[in-house]
Amino acid sequence: MSRSPVKEQILEVATGLMAAQGYHRTSLDDVLRESGAGKGNFYHYFHSKEDLGYAILDRLLGRFEARTLAPIFGDGARDPLGQVDAFLDEILATQRARNCVGGCPIGNLATELADAHEGFRQRLADGFERWRQYLAAALTRAQTLGALAPDVEPAALAHFLVASIEGAILLTKVQKDIRVMEHCVAELRRHLVPYRRPERAAPTSVAR
Repeated sequence: MSRSPVKEQILEVATGLMAAQGYHRTSLDDVLRESGAGKGNFYHYFHSKEDLGYAILDRLLGRFEARTLAPIFGDGARDPLGQVDAFLDEILATQRARNCVGGCPIGNLATELADAHEGFRQRLADGFERWRQYLAAALTRAQTLGALAPDVEPAALAHFLVASIEGAILLTKVQKDIRVMEHCVAELRRHLVPYRRPERAAPTSVAR
């Protein structure tokens, strides 16, 4: 089914405005003015500003999964701990490309809306949970393959990684210094080292 260019323009403009000034400070008049859409166009696709906000969040979450999570963690040929490493590389590269500006669009909405709007809070929680599930699945597979220590709890470790990455992105945004992100990613890699099991040598034959 083809997408409406008018709807896409409204979503694109509104996403940029909310990223720059937040959900609450972005008015429908701002969106209509910057997108060039009329009120009739807007209400044809969205029932309200809240409905628009849900669509933007769904769009952000869908893009993150389609462009980052699925390509990295859906590669069955890559070893699972290699997937985690590749994910950390991708997050760091994204912050470099953004020059420490903007932070995490999903995290920004979470900071603004999680305590103020239950509908957004639930959608945001589901989005972070989806991210955690990808990491937990990779860590579980690594454990099954013997690459991760058996006493590790993949679900808990995945939660730690998500929380640490989000915190690192926030500090990088605040301090406007990519070294913050670089150091945090390096520390996350070091944190994982004790959990990795060394490759076991192939058994040698015993002379009889």
